[in-house]
Amino acid sequence: MKTGLIITGGRMDLAFAGNFLKNAPEIDAVISVDAGLAATEKLGLVPAAVVGDFDTVAPEVLERYRGRPEILWDVHKPEKDETDTELAINTAMKLECKRIYILGATGGRLDHELSNIHLLKLCLDSGVEAYICDANNRVSLLAPPGRVFDRSGLYGTYVSFIPLSQEVRGITLTGFKYPLHEKDIQIGVEAGLCVSNEMAEERAEIRFREGALICIESRD
Repeated sequence: MKTGLIITGGRMDLAFAGNFLKNAPEIDAVISVDAGLAATEKLGLVPAAVVGDFDTVAPEVLERYRGRPEILWDVHKPEKDETDTELAINTAMKLECKRIYILGATGGRLDHELSNIHLLKLCLDSGVEAYICDANNRVSLLAPPGRVFDRSGLYGTYVSFIPLSQEVRGITLTGFKYPLHEKDIQIGVEAGLCVSNEMAEERAEIRFREGALICIESRD
């Protein structure tokens, strides 16, 4: 499976990013997003593609990469319908990445953070595994029938499931501290029922019939 790493222009914890790279699966393609190019450079990576309107990256950083023939450049005007992160996801898909990790997508502007989480739906609908990762959280989306969790692969102590669709039907949780059976939840109605759960066994599972869920694995 070809794996892509998107380094966005948002807030970046370089110490976390460096440690993440040491433990992540082999990365086949790095896509740098605007000011994320500076973080890419500090991490000692060479991007396969650079995407954005380049309104936040320092000109001297751009110049150090401009002449490299191995880099694909996807340049856009600031006045556009897509966010830079959405463009980067589209580029990762064009590069045939079937798994995508996104760093720098949280911890800054809340509108961008929420937009980035919603962009995971684009990946889900395209059959691409996608994860937003920071020092405390790993965020992904789930579709029916659900997912099995192994304790050894869990990102942190807590697992939360938050509805992305208006309604999620038939949630069953097994192997968790707080189990459920065939429970329906809606946005704003018992949506907190699946927040801050913990694994009670070495393997746990969530299954559901309809809808889409935001899955947040948290260390904090």
